[in-house]
Amino acid sequence: MTGHVSFHAWRGPELAGGRHLGTGADGNGLRLVTPVGTRRYDDPHTGTGPREFAWAAWVSPAVTPGHPFTSLVPSWNATAPGDSWLEVEARVTGDGIRWTRWFTLGRWATSDGAVRPTSVPGQTCAEGMVDTDELLARDGVTWSTYQLRLVLHRGPASPAVPTVTLAGVVVAHPGEHETPTTGSVPVRDVELAVPAYSQQLHRGDHPGLGAGGASWCSPTSTSMVLASWDRAPSDDELAGIAPEVPDRDVVHAARCVFDHGFDGAGNWSFNTAYAAQYGVEAFVTRLRSLDEAELFVGAGIPLVASVSFRSEELDGAGYDTSGHLLTVVGFDAAGDVVCNDPASHRRPSNDAVRVVYDRKQLEKAWLDGSGGLVYVIRPPDVPLPPQPVPAEPNW
Repeated sequence: MTGHVSFHAWRGPELAGGRHLGTGADGNGLRLVTPVGTRRYDDPHTGTGPREFAWAAWVSPAVTPGHPFTSLVPSWNATAPGDSWLEVEARVTGDGIRWTRWFTLGRWATSDGAVRPTSVPGQTCAEGMVDTDELLARDGVTWSTYQLRLVLHRGPASPAVPTVTLAGVVVAHPGEHETPTTGSVPVRDVELAVPAYSQQLHRGDHPGLGAGGASWCSPTSTSMVLASWDRAPSDDELAGIAPEVPDRDVVHAARCVFDHGFDGAGNWSFNTAYAAQYGVEAFVTRLRSLDEAELFVGAGIPLVASVSFRSEELDGAGYDTSGHLLTVVGFDAAGDVVCNDPASHRRPSNDAVRVVYDRKQLEKAWLDGSGGLVYVIRPPDVPLPPQPVPAEPNW
């Protein structure tokens, strides 16, 4: 269960702060202006051999959230057309600890260009390690301060310009201290209009994308939320997917968020980066309780939540999972949680997706399983709910 959690984001003109090495920022975001060097990168996932790229970088101010943390997860909203791409890095420090090395938490591109989206396995130091999309402290280590670095790349003679409109970080420290209340009126008997997609409809398909459709809980959930905002991929984007394939936008999302280093479509940061291509703001954070989730549903914003449980721990699920994403779309009159669960009880049917889970059981599966991790995906003109804990803002 998350004891402390804080989220910080630099949006649009806020990216003008920090240290710029060949980058510039205005109301439209951060962009590569004048490369400061070249880099030779051999993408192991394209098979095209090493290439030269021009690069520039942005380094955030140091952020001290006011509480210790042992976990860091970044988010970004960016476009990287053509042969351009983005590398997201973080470093941390704490009492008696020097700044760590810069850890790579994602190499991201928004097209089938020069690189494939990938995490970078095998990154460790005496204080911590990278687990796909998360920087984790070793046992007995806590950090107090972090920095984010964005390295923007393009071909040396390319007109392609990568642009970043949001850079965010959520940090957390597990603990069993009392969870603050939101002070808001509970959201009851409210269900948002979110279409139901089953990942099981793609079971056995596309085995080259991890384990295929049976493992696509994250892109399926992301696609449901995008569709609820009428922000699904265009017909042109879906043209390469056979018309008879159900919910083709799920297949498109799985292709685009697929982490070639992790060999799966569940990279948290990649899913929100993908969603942001469709005119929404999207980021990863952690919530302290379902009381906070109610604030989002009350504001009209569905959430994608990361859970884990055994089948006997969540009545009605019908499966075990060590890590799964589902969509929180409402709360019934008793306060239990209305979900669009893409696992659909292992049945390949969209009709089996909607389910109402016991509130206490789901909250435990979510808080114990991932520390309350969620994707927040919403159009910029839909306001976020008020912060219940201003001293530790988590959105």
